[in-house]
Amino acid sequence: ILLDDNDHSDKYVINLCQIVFGYPVEKGIQIAKEVHAQKRVIIYSGSLEVVEFKQEQVHAFGPDPLIQRSQGSMTAVIEKAV
Repeated sequence: ILLDDNDHSDKYVINLCQIVFGYPVEKGIQIAKEVHAQKRVIIYSGSLEVVEFKQEQVHAFGPDPLIQRSQGSMTAVIEKAV
């Protein structure tokens, strides 16, 4: 689950979705809108090993170069699907 903050732009989220998850631009836009509106979004669902790897990639993605106050990556948390 990707958590919203005020330190990353929609463009950052779209780029993250493309690079880390291989999503097309349209899905990145949908995720960016949802995380902004709902403050969290399911960005990926799969086996625990893959989810943990994807979480590490999100956390290593780095700060948003478009927002000066951005100090690091967005936060992603893992929750068990119900």
